[in-house]
Amino acid sequence: MHWQVSAKEEGSRLDKWLAAAERLGSRSRALAAIERGKVLLDGVEQTVADCGRRLRAGETVRLWMDRPGTSKRRPFAPRRVSDLDVIYEDDALLVIAKPAGLLAVSLQRKSYETSLYDKVADHLRSQGKRRPLVVHRIDRDTSGLVVFAKTPAAQTSLKEQFEKRQPERIYWAVVYGSPAPDSGTWRDLLVWDRDHLVQKPARARDARAKEAVSHYRVLEKYQGASLIEVRLVTGKRNQIRIQAGLRGHPLVGEQMYVFEPAPRRQIDFARQALHAYRLSFRHPTTNKWLSFEAPLPDDFSSLLDRLRSSVRGR
Repeated sequence: MHWQVSAKEEGSRLDKWLAAAERLGSRSRALAAIERGKVLLDGVEQTVADCGRRLRAGETVRLWMDRPGTSKRRPFAPRRVSDLDVIYEDDALLVIAKPAGLLAVSLQRKSYETSLYDKVADHLRSQGKRRPLVVHRIDRDTSGLVVFAKTPAAQTSLKEQFEKRQPERIYWAVVYGSPAPDSGTWRDLLVWDRDHLVQKPARARDARAKEAVSHYRVLEKYQGASLIEVRLVTGKRNQIRIQAGLRGHPLVGEQMYVFEPAPRRQIDFARQALHAYRLSFRHPTTNKWLSFEAPLPDDFSSLLDRLRSSVRGR
């Protein structure tokens, strides 16, 4: 089937236009057709990211119902949408690769700053949907994966999983020195200092104390530094940063959790070298186990290249 966009229809959203009674008759059918690669605009296949695209007069929309290979829903391919690196999106949730330097969610004391939440809200607004629902957060200067829910039911399911420590959360970090042994577990009692907004070691008898547990392993060793992988068991604020610092291995670029004796060699890096690399959890609707990875950002990759070069040049 082919249709040509009329002058009167110019500016209509692609998904709403397809959902009209004279075409597919519902938004769900329109979305399913787009997800399966059955919709082409002037010969170019449209994806979920194009649902909110505004049509122009004279454009031709083709609905290719029996297009080969489109009988099943296609895997979601990461893409850049509305200034967002969307790793995955469906009707229940979004997984975003957050850049360093951007708040995951606006803080009350810094409500004037644009956050990842604000950008996701703009993205959903363009699709005619409600605002996103927060599931978890990562630090402003930490890059990597963050998941938002689209419905209250999805948010409840995802938050319950996080509270029960079910999701797999794996981070990559560059630390000074090399933790010994090469793999192990960090266990600490921490307390959040509300006045200074930092984590602090807590005494066992402190009623505010919370257990923090991480499993780590060394991936690569350099001159004076190491790339480590950390799997969170608990998810306290700034957990990896303080646990590494308490053991004399602060993150490269760390400004807050550096304890005596401080590293002698200073490695130039503009933020803490921490990246939320992998996130796995059960889909809140289908119960299918999902796993996502966020590519290393350019600054993190460049740091590793510099450190590897220093080893080769020795």
